[in-house]
Amino acid sequence: MAKLVLLRHGQSIFNLEGRFTGWLDIDLSERGKAEAGEAGWLMKSHGLTFDIAFTSVLKRAIRTLWIVLDEMDLMWIPALPCWRLNERFYGALEGKSKQETERRYGSAQVQRWRRGFCERPPAVAADDDRYPGLDGRYRDVPESLLPKTESLQDTQERVLPFWQALIGPELEKGKNVLVVSHGNTIRALVKHLENISDQEIEKVEIGTAVPLVYELDDQMHIAGRSYLGSAQVGGKRG
Repeated sequence: MAKLVLLRHGQSIFNLEGRFTGWLDIDLSERGKAEAGEAGWLMKSHGLTFDIAFTSVLKRAIRTLWIVLDEMDLMWIPALPCWRLNERFYGALEGKSKQETERRYGSAQVQRWRRGFCERPPAVAADDDRYPGLDGRYRDVPESLLPKTESLQDTQERVLPFWQALIGPELEKGKNVLVVSHGNTIRALVKHLENISDQEIEKVEIGTAVPLVYELDDQMHIAGRSYLGSAQVGGKRG
């Protein structure tokens, strides 16, 4: 029976500051680094191991993966980054304070942008520094696929081809897979895996660096699902 673990990165500097991050390449805070180490220790202590890992091309997820694999003594396994596992692109909200955004647009509208399945924030222009088309790491991605804003639905449509082409086939081979990504990307995967409705997904929260473990049978049906505790800094490490 294959195991899939979905892990949001540890706390980032913008998480700490209460800013919309999206595709901005913001690093982990010191707490985030500690959370990542705790998550690795927690998975190892539960006897988990992995054959392959996937992550985004954003450093907060990549660094979390590095710390986790180091903690688990698994730095030798294949670890593949892909832009399709990036966080949701928040458009013109990226880098903005959530409090500032609520003052400008109202808390109800901001809540719809944050939690709704189909709601898109205001888009960025093609000459905006935040537009991915100006970032060299996306030079091989067709411009038609690069977002100027995204809803959670858009994020899911971006992620699922990667799931179907790369992650799913590894699980079908019986391999254990670790995906280190972002809150909304993981929400999109959880929605797909658990067949959650557009309305119910609004209630799903993904905490930083808390491993979500799925056991999948030969038909890729969920045979088990659990969180491995809180993985909080200062846990009972040996």
